[in-house]
Amino acid sequence: MHKTALPGLLALALLAAPSLRAEDSLRAQESLRAQESLQAENALRAESARHDHAAHAGPAAPGAAATEGEVRKIDRAQGRITLRHGALPHLGMGAMTMVFRVADPALLDGVHEGDKVRFAAERVNGVLTVTALAPG
Repeated sequence: MHKTALPGLLALALLAAPSLRAEDSLRAQESLRAQESLQAENALRAESARHDHAAHAGPAAPGAAATEGEVRKIDRAQGRITLRHGALPHLGMGAMTMVFRVADPALLDGVHEGDKVRFAAERVNGVLTVTALAPG
């Protein structure tokens, strides 16, 4: 078969295929969400690895000073919060926006996107984690 005939046959097959049922569409959406969740997890790990400068200076100081931030996104199901924050010198990080895990999902109670907060973050098992969170 000629290479130029292949796109035409593909177009015919697509036109002849029945439309996706709502059930199939939902499965596809769930699959996409699962893939996005895995990608977010991998990005979180990669971000933590890139910002591992504090490992050279020793462990993070327990009870590190609170930093000001703004809540950009909350993922209660995954126990994550996206914060735009000031410098975190004890972690060797400058000001930026990034995703953190929360040490306790209850920290997310009463917090909403757009809220100004004060928070403390530490590296817990290699993952940047919010250990304290309060209205700012």
